[in-house]
Amino acid sequence: MTPRTLRAWSWLHKWSSLASTLFLLVLCLTGLPLVFHHQIGQWLGTEVSSPRMRADAPRVTLDQVMAAARARFPSRVGMYVSQEPDDDTIWYVTMGDTPASTSDLKQVAVDARTGEPLAEPRIGGGAMGAIREIHVDLLAGEAGKLFLGFMGVLMLAAIVSGIVLYAPFMRKLRFGEVRRERSARVKWLDRHNLLGIVTLTWAFVVGATGVVNTWADLVIEHWRDDQVADMLAHYRGLPPVTRLGSLEKAFANARARQPDMKIAFIAFPGTAWASAHHYGVFLRGRTALTARLVQPVLVDAATGEVIASRTLPWTMKTLLLSQPLHFGDYGGVPLQGLWAALDVLTIIVLGSGLYLWFGKRGPVRQVLASDLRSARR
Repeated sequence: MTPRTLRAWSWLHKWSSLASTLFLLVLCLTGLPLVFHHQIGQWLGTEVSSPRMRADAPRVTLDQVMAAARARFPSRVGMYVSQEPDDDTIWYVTMGDTPASTSDLKQVAVDARTGEPLAEPRIGGGAMGAIREIHVDLLAGEAGKLFLGFMGVLMLAAIVSGIVLYAPFMRKLRFGEVRRERSARVKWLDRHNLLGIVTLTWAFVVGATGVVNTWADLVIEHWRDDQVADMLAHYRGLPPVTRLGSLEKAFANARARQPDMKIAFIAFPGTAWASAHHYGVFLRGRTALTARLVQPVLVDAATGEVIASRTLPWTMKTLLLSQPLHFGDYGGVPLQGLWAALDVLTIIVLGSGLYLWFGKRGPVRQVLASDLRSARR
């Protein structure tokens, strides 16, 4: 590596790291509790649980579920009906002032066996809701999401440039070696580089999937304007549906198209995941991987007849697969523990990077320059 090339990589690593580190620290700190959001919800008592019944207990219809939810909020309209991947005994009904509402949403958890309301979970409320909002968009809406996406790109640049700069030098040290006879700052430099290598793949995966998630609204909008618009071409110009047909019939007909799949959620006409004329019935697979890939089925909201069903484009598949990879919530508690440990190590890497930069940098710079020169020999 020539001195000019070395200076260019060093400049890229320095400024991409400095520009993004503070925001990445915020994301790592807020992401840590989100890894365990289900367990924290159970501990706080905010997770809804259904009473024990026989596994073969009969189920009520979705029309009965909606009637129970409307009885709680008669002035609201249905937006979404969903179930958790690992619990089919509860339906979650999300309601708003209009199908396009984005705030002041209400949710009712309804027992799928009895049709009785179990709870009214808060949407985005409480401490965990605030932490999630900070993690997603820094409380700045779409602009905050895109800004964090740019910070994620800088993080990826810092990782790549760090590999180019320090990999040759680290080969000259035994793995895990810290030069304890040197100054405190040099020891922290070795720890910074070592932990950076340990967390390298994880940080790259989480950073890349985080960037993809910041584009979620744009990806969904493109899918609606492209694939969904093409499926609904013959409905163009027709007035929106004013009288909805049976939700149970729509669900049953969609399931008949894909009998080996489970329900993920149903979007009502006028919401972001449906059209003005259709229910969007989204089905998921039964394995750990296919449970994250949904199959959309558009059903006429008036007649309950299936209109179209297409495989999602690669952009939507990438978005959906990036979410479990980002939070590590598809492999149970062991994977969550690994994600949390790597998150803590990344916090140490980021913190030590700031320590090395904002402290007295002279000795460290001299050691860096010497190490990099020796690595080129």
